[in-house]
Amino acid sequence: MTKTESKKQVWLGLDLGGTKILAEVYDQDFNLLGSKKRKTKAELGQKEGLQRLLRTGQDALEDAGLSPKDLNGVGIGCPGVLDLEKGNLKRATNLGWEDVPIRDLLSKEFGVPAAEANDVDAGTFGEATHGAGKDARCVLGVFPGTGIGGGMVYEGSIFRGKKGSCLEVGHMPVVENGLLCGCGRRGCLETVSGRLAISAAAAVCAQRGEAPWLRENVGTDIANIRSGALAKSIENGDTAIETLIRQACETLGSVMGGLINVLAPDVLVVGGGLADALPDLLMESIEQGMMPKIMESLQGSCSLQLATLGDHATALGAAAWAKKQVMG
Repeated sequence: MTKTESKKQVWLGLDLGGTKILAEVYDQDFNLLGSKKRKTKAELGQKEGLQRLLRTGQDALEDAGLSPKDLNGVGIGCPGVLDLEKGNLKRATNLGWEDVPIRDLLSKEFGVPAAEANDVDAGTFGEATHGAGKDARCVLGVFPGTGIGGGMVYEGSIFRGKKGSCLEVGHMPVVENGLLCGCGRRGCLETVSGRLAISAAAAVCAQRGEAPWLRENVGTDIANIRSGALAKSIENGDTAIETLIRQACETLGSVMGGLINVLAPDVLVVGGGLADALPDLLMESIEQGMMPKIMESLQGSCSLQLATLGDHATALGAAAWAKKQVMG
């Protein structure tokens, strides 16, 4: 297999999540050829974590019956702060990593050009090229989970700053002098509509006896009150949990309405853990909060869509981004 034969192109995509690494190998039409997933955590340390990342990529190639010499390029979606000029991962707080020359490291390991992107940017690019936003001119992605990530693909390219990612939807201010956010500022959207904020409010409901199923079956430790547990709580009659999630998602929808006024996307894709666990409730509540905020001239211009790629979005998007950077 030669790298000049377009029909035999091979692209490796890596999703460096906070708790897992996913590596997927694709052909030129983005059919999945092989994959490998491994858990990761901050306790591993940066050196061992990077070794695990590279090993996962190599194992995905092996699963596809290929080797690095068959590759055309490799892409990675990273959480945290990137220096896009240097190709460095400046900081990944959840992993405890700092100052990783990620582009050069991947290029050296696999012997091909490498491309890096923020993980949400990569996920949005995946949905724009092969998912819910395929063939749209402008795709805005919003992914409510532990935080709230945002990304945009405009005319086939990731919309981002000169040196770093943008579309920090979760850190848009929504409450004057509100709760302290992880970013160090107060009243950000994540403090109202992020999954951690919802879990904290749900724990209070459980402690007060307003969510009896949640209290009995999950408890009040917010580390255990994840999206799946919230869905089961609602399914088993905890109406207080449904109410607080609706309120949080309506606030999210209100912000998304404002983004439509500013960016005029053709498609707005919603994904993430809450979308997977509570798709109908989430989308209905977002739309209820969003529609009154959209200017009359833009009403009906944007299609609200649920993400379709699931856990594959970031790895596929990273591979597709690598192809665009290499092939143009």
